[in-house]
Amino acid sequence: MSPTSEASSAAAPAPFDPPGGIVVAHGLTRVYGEGEAEVRALDGVDVAFPAGRFAAIMGPSGSGKSTLMHILAGLDRPTSGSVVLDGVELTGLDDKSLTQLRRDRVGFIFQSFNLLPVLTALENIELPLRIAGREPDREWVDKIIDTVDIRDRLTHRPSELSGGQQQRVAVARALASRPAVVFADEPTGNLDSKSGQDVLNLLRRSVDEFGQTIVMVTHDPSAASVADALVLLADGKVVHDGAAGSVAEVIDRMKSAS
Repeated sequence: MSPTSEASSAAAPAPFDPPGGIVVAHGLTRVYGEGEAEVRALDGVDVAFPAGRFAAIMGPSGSGKSTLMHILAGLDRPTSGSVVLDGVELTGLDDKSLTQLRRDRVGFIFQSFNLLPVLTALENIELPLRIAGREPDREWVDKIIDTVDIRDRLTHRPSELSGGQQQRVAVARALASRPAVVFADEPTGNLDSKSGQDVLNLLRRSVDEFGQTIVMVTHDPSAASVADALVLLADGKVVHDGAAGSVAEVIDRMKSAS
């Protein structure tokens, strides 16, 4: 989708894309357990995600896709290897610095929405900014609210919203701080097909109109086909890193990896 003149006027500045990508992992290994109980969830993974692009991570159950996303996002630490996010090496950060980096440079969208039930939709959207001590950029937040089409529900609490509306709020919350990258973990997993497609369209628009970087874990070939790129894992290793392609092409790649 081409940016409209209206979208362009309110869009974020062009993202900084360091050599190799806005998120770069090299030699990632994640081992759980020891001896005969050892499980290598990731086994020497090299991957890079360019700024302003939409990437999907897929793989069979147990392939390491969720582990990879958690390490890329600074939610888990690798056994070995390195991750650079927006020019910062994550593996050398202490817990406090890592928490601050996630707060300031990373947005998250979860399958279970993770909205605070006592807050209104607007309060949930602005919560990460408030926690960081930052005053919301009203023009930008208003633009995001209109993009996700939730303005008429801003005073409602999560229990008063449908699943699709809750995920729209979660998308707005992830985008409100203008993060370097948004990680989406099965963002359509709890939604019906129409609501799921609406959320995917919103993520696609955030890339095309706002220059956002999205890294999405999904098991759904239809969701992956909306992305620009596909990283496919099998047994903790990358077996495909390239164009996502059509739904049929994604399914074929999944079959070859299973």
